[in-house]
Amino acid sequence: MSLLTRINKLFSKQQADQIIGIALQQESLSACTMPALTRSSSESNVALSPPSFQHIEVNAADFSKSALSLQDDGVLVGQCHLVLNAQQSQIVQVDKPNIPAAEMVAALKWQIKDLVTISPDNMVLDYFDGPLLSGGIEKIQVVCAPLNELKKLVGTLNQTGVDVVSIVTEEFAFANLLPFQKEACLLVCQQPNEEIVLLIVKQGQLYFQRRLRGFSKMALKAEHELTMMIDSLALEIQRSSDYFERQLKQAPIKEIKVLLPMESEGYFARKLAENTHIPVALLTMPDNCQQHRDYAATIGATLFDTRQAERATAAQSSESIYAS
Repeated sequence: MSLLTRINKLFSKQQADQIIGIALQQESLSACTMPALTRSSSESNVALSPPSFQHIEVNAADFSKSALSLQDDGVLVGQCHLVLNAQQSQIVQVDKPNIPAAEMVAALKWQIKDLVTISPDNMVLDYFDGPLLSGGIEKIQVVCAPLNELKKLVGTLNQTGVDVVSIVTEEFAFANLLPFQKEACLLVCQQPNEEIVLLIVKQGQLYFQRRLRGFSKMALKAEHELTMMIDSLALEIQRSSDYFERQLKQAPIKEIKVLLPMESEGYFARKLAENTHIPVALLTMPDNCQQHRDYAATIGATLFDTRQAERATAAQSSESIYAS
């Protein structure tokens, strides 16, 4: 699911097999280019070129200028998915207004104006429904970003002719890394130099998300310095699990998957397992991407269509079972 309204009409309709994920981070920009289809001389066989990865330092958060550097290296050719981090987007939970869907976006701008730092006049937003809380209370998650900054970035990318098909937050990009499964899984994910996010994904849907503070420099810590951070994270995981089970009335979480871009990731996961009753394991990356865990958000962005197809197939299967 794309949290922000798609902006297809702002871009060229160039068609290409190559899929690009671009993640905006603190003072940096990462890109992942998934392979384009190439045919053999007989035109009967299709082969995949390997994915490519690129990381660019950004001065004064000038993402638009840095994006042009990707074009110089031949990256910006194909369909593109953008990933916003916590500095470029804000997420708040509010009661769902009892109004027609066509009026929802316009109304939400004024409903959340005192909850975010972005002016309604400079706000682009989207929302997604969450499961009902105990007592039948219906909530929605609202995601917003500054329109002027997105316009600048969109304008730059438009110069390259790239076809941007979605804009998502890092939470949804990370969730895409988990293949469709029926049981609930809690994800502990992080981009380089960013804070940790906790996600609970079930049946391909994001049920819960939370951004934590105080973990952005965790990769610089020695193993013996991580104990307090692990204890703190284990407490937040327990709180999140309790909310998922008690407030959302869901079955217990079956597993925890960890994706942290640091050398001591395995150590962190083992120690976290000692602090929780839920099995803990490292999140498995897609083929050819296992050594690029620091590009996780960009990789997840490129899986947008794949996960959409998985959810559609699962929904059709459920309907067939119900009909029979």
